[in-house]
Amino acid sequence: MSSLDATRAELGLLVLYLNKAEARDKICRAIQYGSKFVSNGEPGTAQNVDKTTSLARKVFRLFKFVNDLHALISPTPQGTPLPLVLLGKSKNALLSTFLFLDQFVWLGRTGIVENKERTELLGRISLFCWLGSSVCTTLVELGELGRLSGSMKKLEKEIKNSNKYDNEQYQAKLKKSNERTLALIKAGIDVVVAAGLLQLAPQKITPRVTGAFGFASSLISCYQLLPPASAKSKTL
Repeated sequence: MSSLDATRAELGLLVLYLNKAEARDKICRAIQYGSKFVSNGEPGTAQNVDKTTSLARKVFRLFKFVNDLHALISPTPQGTPLPLVLLGKSKNALLSTFLFLDQFVWLGRTGIVENKERTELLGRISLFCWLGSSVCTTLVELGELGRLSGSMKKLEKEIKNSNKYDNEQYQAKLKKSNERTLALIKAGIDVVVAAGLLQLAPQKITPRVTGAFGFASSLISCYQLLPPASAKSKTL
């Protein structure tokens, strides 16, 4: 493969990635929280970038609450324990509420709706919903990792006479475990970010801490949205 073909393939992957509205939103999120880290809540250029990027991101999320509303009313996979089902549905309900209320926050901050007090109240309620959904996600991922760990140990016993890494079923479970571990880390980070935005512990979770955790969470989200290996091979 020539260097031109390789460059074309890499650009093709980049186009595929940037065509996702979710990917562009997470890149903006990284800029937003990176600016918050730099500004540390102090007035200046970095804080202006933080505020304008935050407002711009709300446009990406218009009507996005429908996604979690659909997940809320969709059936869960058979065999899922009831506590995990309830936590998962609670997460969907809270996240959908957060995204729904966030639209009214956008209307208020753009001046379309002139009621600053109500806008701030809805913004705070929506952040509490996001905090709750992040806590639910953390608990769901912990529960699912426990289930995966049990099934992997059971599979190891069944294939103890052969290399477990050569077993396709084991490889699939291992990949799923790694994905859920990353999702667990991100959810835990998002709990801290939400607490920082709500100023629940202002002395410990300062704007700089919130910015650092938010930036890390955004990078994880960007990584999670990368095209799968199959898409890469097709491009090449």
